Parts: sequence; structure tokens; C-alpha cells
Amino acid sequence: MTPLRVGAWSVNPASGEISRNEERVRLEERTMRLLLCLAERAGEVVSIDELLARGWPDVVVTPDSVYQAVASLRRVLGDDPKQAAYIATVPRLGYRLVAQVTAADTSAAPTIPARPRITAGVMSIAAVAFAVCVAAALAYGIGSRRVSPAAAPPRSQTSLAVLPFVDLSEGMKYEEFADGMTEELIGRLSKVPGFHVPAPTASFYFKNKKRPVAEIARTLGVAYILDGSVRKSGARLRVAARLIRPENGYVIWSDSYDRPWDDALVVQDDVASKVTKALQASIAATPDEAASHQ
Repeated sequence: MTPLRVGAWSVNPASGEISRNEERVRLEERTMRLLLCLAERAGEVVSIDELLARGWPDVVVTPDSVYQAVASLRRVLGDDPKQAAYIATVPRLGYRLVAQVTAADTSAAPTIPARPRITAGVMSIAAVAFAVCVAAALAYGIGSRRVSPAAAPPRSQTSLAVLPFVDLSEGMKYEEFADGMTEELIGRLSKVPGFHVPAPTASFYFKNKKRPVAEIARTLGVAYILDGSVRKSGARLRVAARLIRPENGYVIWSDSYDRPWDDALVVQDDVASKVTKALQASIAATPDEAASHQ
């Protein structure tokens, strides 16, 4: 499978990753298939049936699987469906990839030339250029919504980040519920007196990114990481959650909650309430280990 470029992103089908500048994201296999299908027909309308056949060849699923996969892909690409720069919706017909698709540049890196002698004038120009670049980078960091979280302030021992919950259901049709579960937990935990919880925009930056929990915790300035998953089977739904101490990767609390699948909002509210109470008790009972690592 040949690497290619889709808009600003480099796509590597062999590794299942897409990258842009310093950002690298690993796509779920079916999401990558969907992206490649759209890229092969760039500029053309690809029907829902064709996307289903390409992404889920051996599984019987509903068109909702395509909708969820496209929504997930748009979030990763940073695309706005109302002003699509990558994937445009064609009502009642399907989707069209509107970004430019080209072959990736896989040529070998050029040989580094011998270092030229640096004069005082060149050093002065370089210093000015460096200052301008730093100022531009700072301005971009302030104004951009997609920039990675900035260096966080010193962490509190009652600080925790909720990472996006993972949809483990067959066909991955419940990603929207998983995202809603994540946001509900962030909202509940942020209301606990003394707790410090990063906003959803900071947490969702790490969705589908394979990063060590210690690195995520340092970036967000938190003492704990909460992650989890959702899984639906028949008329039952299971939400699993675990609290991790990032310094050593130990799980200090975990539990799962089985609920009937009837009202998604009721399930999210109920589970978030119970997880919040459990975390309050667990964090209060955990020795202050982080101080020794600072």
C-alpha cells in the first residue's frame, strides 16, 4: 500500500498512521479503509453502500457505522462538516473527499552539506529570524484551537484528566456514546470541590493518539489519569473505568458498570455519578506518592 498525502496529512496505510508536522495519529483499521476508499475516488461521491462494503466487508452493520467512522475521521483531521476542507457530505448520496490527494514524497533525505563558516552578520540575521519564529509560534499557540496543550502549571494531588473512552463494541457503533460518557465524567468531576480537571478540548486532543500516560499527565499537569471503555452486547451495556497513577502506571482503582440499553443519557448520568463517588474515596485514600517524583 503506497503512502499518500491528503491535504496537509501524510497517510501511511502500512502502519495505519497519519501525520502532520509533529502530530501523529494511529487510525482504527476500518477508519483507515474508509479514508483510503475516499482518497481513491477523490472529488467523486462515494455511496454509503460502497463505504460499508469497503470498511466492513465481512460484518453486517447499519449505515450508522459509516456515519460514526466519518465523524471520528473528521475529528482527527480537524475538519468542520459545515465548511468541509476534507470530507463533504452529499445529502442522500454519500461523501466526497474534497482535499487534494497526491503521492507521498518517499525520496531519500538529501545529504547534509558541509557546515559553512558563520560570520557575525549571518549570526545576527539568524538571531533576528529565530526571534521572529518564536513570536509567531507563541501567537499561533494562543490563537489556534488545534495546538497541543501548552506546558501545564504544577499539578495538584487532586487533579485528574479523563481520557476519551474507547468504543469496544462490535462494529464500533457507539463512539458517540463513549464521547458523551467522557464529557459527562469531566463535567461531574470538575464540580467536586478541590478537584482540578482539564477541559474536554484538552482531553480530546489525545484521542486516538498512542502516548504514554506519564507523558499525557505531564502535558496536562495532572496527578491521575482516568480512562475506560464502553461495550454493548444485546440489550446490555458495560462501561469500564480505571484510575491510573502515571508515575508508575499502576491502576489504583477500577470497576465496571452493566446497565440496560434503554436511555443513553440516563446511563451516562448514572455511571458518571457512581464513578465520581468512587474516585473521591479512592483519591482521598491514596498516599501522596507524587511529591517524591517532583
